[in-house]
Amino acid sequence: MEDTLLIDAAERYIKGEMSPEEMTYFEEIRKNNAELDQSVVEHIFFLNELEKFSEGKKFRHQLHETAAKLSDEGLISKSKIEGKAKLVYFWNRYKRTVAVAASIAGLVSILSASIISSLSSNKESNIQPLVKQINEQDAKYRKLEKQIGQIKSATIETDAAAAKQRVESKFQATGFLIDVTNNYIVTNAHVLKEARNKLIIENNKGEQFLTQSVYVNTENDLAILKVIDADFKKLPPLPFSIKKSNADLGEQVFMLGFPKEEIVYGEGYISAQNGYKMDTIYCQLNTSANEGNSGSPVINKQGELVGVISSKESNAQGVVFAIKTSHIFRAIEEVKKQPGNNLIKVNSKPTLKGNDRVSQIKKLQDYVFMIKGN
Repeated sequence: MEDTLLIDAAERYIKGEMSPEEMTYFEEIRKNNAELDQSVVEHIFFLNELEKFSEGKKFRHQLHETAAKLSDEGLISKSKIEGKAKLVYFWNRYKRTVAVAASIAGLVSILSASIISSLSSNKESNIQPLVKQINEQDAKYRKLEKQIGQIKSATIETDAAAAKQRVESKFQATGFLIDVTNNYIVTNAHVLKEARNKLIIENNKGEQFLTQSVYVNTENDLAILKVIDADFKKLPPLPFSIKKSNADLGEQVFMLGFPKEEIVYGEGYISAQNGYKMDTIYCQLNTSANEGNSGSPVINKQGELVGVISSKESNAQGVVFAIKTSHIFRAIEEVKKQPGNNLIKVNSKPTLKGNDRVSQIKKLQDYVFMIKGN
């Protein structure tokens, strides 16, 4: 549930504005999702503390109005205060900071209330000391507001740093960019089944970026991700193109993938035009692959993508299957039909052609990523 929907639902739940059916559904979601339930509890606490904070602000305004009235009556020498009290709102992500500030403001309000009580019982004899106390409390309150602003800024920086903490993944696989303009990445559909919470990519420098799935097809084991992390820097144009026709039998190919915590090179050749039991979705490679190679690009010497590593035949040593590129084009067409994703573009002119293998690898490795999730 997105933050805005969660806030709206929590407020309607607190105010009793939900229908019995909505309330039952909302409580069932909370019951089955501990993280969501905790977020609702925290938001309810936030609303309550915000209300207390508002009351404190209103009381401060009333205190100034009282002082102004006493000044008008000639009992104290203090100029009349103008303007209305200002209510400070923090977004949900700063609820803990606001709660602390509200608690401090509550203490200030209690102390101010005792001053007013003393004022009403002995208005003349305590005028000057009370004026001094009021001024002191006003100064403290202004200092508190300044500290809240500083805490808020620090919280923003802390949140940004926390968002970039490394994800400890339960699995890893491989994916590669097919569009550097809109940052679309191809990998295997079976990889996404392992992800429960975050799904990130990690480049060969160890930097991690958040992604989201925009296409999944379990039948041909293809998935397309979109990088949604603002810190992801746009890369130069793709050095490879996607071959529209099937790879030739005996064609030499190479792969880059992440079977371990660094990029690994592999090479082989097309050993069969079809996959296991003549499955036409795949072609067969004579090479080796390990866990983590799923989603690796298969490139020929002309710098064309001819397949995507999908699985390894357990009964035959050195036999690997790769999804044919025709299915990538079909996946791209499906993504283009989605709202906001119709700008997906693929490269048609490979720059890897004519380069030696070492140069090809150096140019390609920045576009191949480790897929991680938890």
